[in-house]
Amino acid sequence: MADVNRGNRPLSPFMIGHVYKPQLTSMTSIFTRITGNALLVAGLMITWWFIGLATGPEAFARADGFLRSWFGDLVMFLSLWALLYHTLFGIRHLIWDTGRMLEVDRSETYAIGAIIASVLLTIFIAVVV
Repeated sequence: MADVNRGNRPLSPFMIGHVYKPQLTSMTSIFTRITGNALLVAGLMITWWFIGLATGPEAFARADGFLRSWFGDLVMFLSLWALLYHTLFGIRHLIWDTGRMLEVDRSETYAIGAIIASVLLTIFIAVVV
């Protein structure tokens, strides 16, 4: 017969914040997937710009005006960061695929370094270019 007395243990993992502690490596891995999908927005905006360029002056002026607006600048700046973040953590996944750097402390050190590097590289590229 099944044990009806289950004690004080949780019945399901829905209580993430109470029972399971998110790890830096898992959170950065999830965010890598999110940034990869978010880069589609920038890709669509750039595609719209090229289609406007090929279509005519009015369509180009509309697309170019949107891309050069404060919102377009913000999306492009954040997309630059997302591209760098996604690339650096994609490299981490390639390293993991070789069986290296699987220890928690080394992986967390890389994660912190990659987050800092993505921010610094974004600022550097935005200022210089």
